[in-house]
Amino acid sequence: MGFLDKVKSAGSAMTGGAAKVSLEYPHQPMKPGDSINVKVTVVSTGKEVKSGGVFVDVHAAEKGQVKCKNAKCQQMVNISNETVKQAISIAPAFVLQPNETKVFESTIQLPMGQPTYHGVVNHEWMIRGRLEAFGNDPDSGFQRIEVR
Repeated sequence: MGFLDKVKSAGSAMTGGAAKVSLEYPHQPMKPGDSINVKVTVVSTGKEVKSGGVFVDVHAAEKGQVKCKNAKCQQMVNISNETVKQAISIAPAFVLQPNETKVFESTIQLPMGQPTYHGVVNHEWMIRGRLEAFGNDPDSGFQRIEVR
C-alpha cells in the first residue's frame, strides 16, 4: 500500500466511510416506551473495520423561532432544547472483514418523553443505526419517527 493509499484509507475512517449502515424499523406512529423491532445492516466498503459495537440512537428535541417579547428587542430568537438522547446497544464489539455484510436485529424500547408536536415550536424524534468505529462512526443518518 502506497502513501497516498494510506492517507485515503485514514481519511475514509475519519469521515465514517469505512462502512455503510442502514436501519429498518416500523414506519408507523409509536408511543413513548413502546418496544419496536429494528434491523441494522453494516457493510464494509473494502477495508477491515474494528467495531466497538452496533447502536441505535434515539434523539428528540424542541426547535423553533419565536419573536422576542422585550420592547427593546424586535428580532426572532432560535430555540433548541434536546429532550431525549439515548444510545441503545444492539451488538457487542466485533471485526467486520473487508467487503463483509452483517445484519443485527433487536427489539428496543423507546425512551419516555414528550410526543411529537408541531407549532411555533416543534418537538421531533429521530432514530439512526450506528457502527462504533475509529474516527467518525459510520451511521444510517437520522430519520424522523412519529411519537404520539
